[in-house]
Amino acid sequence: MPVFKPFCGMLPTVERAALVAAVPYDVVNSKEAAALAAGNPYSFLHVSRPEIDMEEGIDLYRDEVYAQARKGFESIIANAPLTVDKEAHLYIYKLVMGEQVQTGVFGAASAVDYAENRIKKHEKTRQDKEDDRTRHVMTLRSHTGPAFFTYKDVPAIDALVAEECAKAPLFDFVAPDGIGHTLWRVDAAKSQVLADLFAQIDYFYIADGHHRSAAAARTMQECKPNNPAHTGDEDYNYFLAAAFPASQLKILPYNRAVRSLNGMSKETFMQKLEEKFTLEVTDEPMPACGGTFKMYLDKQWYTLTPKFDIANLGVIERLDVSILQDNVLAPMLGIDDPRTSKAIDFIGGIRGTAELEKLVNSGDFAVAFSMYPTTVDQLIDIADANEIMPPKSTWFEPKLRDGLVCHNF
Repeated sequence: MPVFKPFCGMLPTVERAALVAAVPYDVVNSKEAAALAAGNPYSFLHVSRPEIDMEEGIDLYRDEVYAQARKGFESIIANAPLTVDKEAHLYIYKLVMGEQVQTGVFGAASAVDYAENRIKKHEKTRQDKEDDRTRHVMTLRSHTGPAFFTYKDVPAIDALVAEECAKAPLFDFVAPDGIGHTLWRVDAAKSQVLADLFAQIDYFYIADGHHRSAAAARTMQECKPNNPAHTGDEDYNYFLAAAFPASQLKILPYNRAVRSLNGMSKETFMQKLEEKFTLEVTDEPMPACGGTFKMYLDKQWYTLTPKFDIANLGVIERLDVSILQDNVLAPMLGIDDPRTSKAIDFIGGIRGTAELEKLVNSGDFAVAFSMYPTTVDQLIDIADANEIMPPKSTWFEPKLRDGLVCHNF
């Protein structure tokens, strides 16, 4: 059973929580981060994207960038300020995006559980991103961006969380993007009761934050040899995670845009598609169900329906993202490795299909594909089978915020 325990969180004041909270580092580029943090010295983007306070175009992996992250962190700790709770707690965290409401729990997850697969993965990690997150965490001596976990629903956890949510929250604000964020600090005794309930689940599943989780395991391995009295209970053995019941999560599509037709004319490409798919002109840019795709080409949307039986495919191969990759992107458009190919971009569903039209109409991209979202059940099934999803299979919204609770070590 995985460990999910109370910890002494570091939190901003009630008055500054909305100013401190920031989107995750990996959903914005440097320019976007600078715009979001402009005029706000408390924004956690000064920590997670420290290059916004340095000369434009600096190499993001230079020593000075990590030093700047530490400087920004110390400034926010001092001036927001951020203070560490004297007792160990769990913290309940609710996000509201329109009709989408999800309520989870911040806790300290075990790096050992990650290493021993009690925290299940569904994506591969990249070495350069692992290196970056590990160095960032080690420089700050804090896990500041939560990993996003899910778990199979447990009614007793739901009941206790609902009971706590009936109390007055610690923070309650709506961010500039319209997403509501509410946080409760669970008292020490109830936190332990809740932790004991989490101890009864079989596994956590990483919804988002594979690199954060991998970096936490590497952080433990780096700290352990430097502590001759290592027991396994030290704070560096744990990392910040927010766990949400699976039934509450919503996955948005992760759409694809491709820069060229790989040397083919439009007519040749369409002929190749028709060998494997039925093509129909449509005005509807979003698939109504899994197993079909929408394609935007030359200012026209098409529905693509496979001519082959996808029910006989394996658990990975029958994913929509796999069908598109295996039958179109790789064999027709030459995108053999979507993780590294510069011929493809991935567009989070939160940006809508209008973004796909914009990209293709600009001439910078030749074709775009609108996807039906992967389901949470598919994610869990694949993780349980110890399989790996294709890259960019899931896009979760709303995004958790950095800086609301930090886990120091």
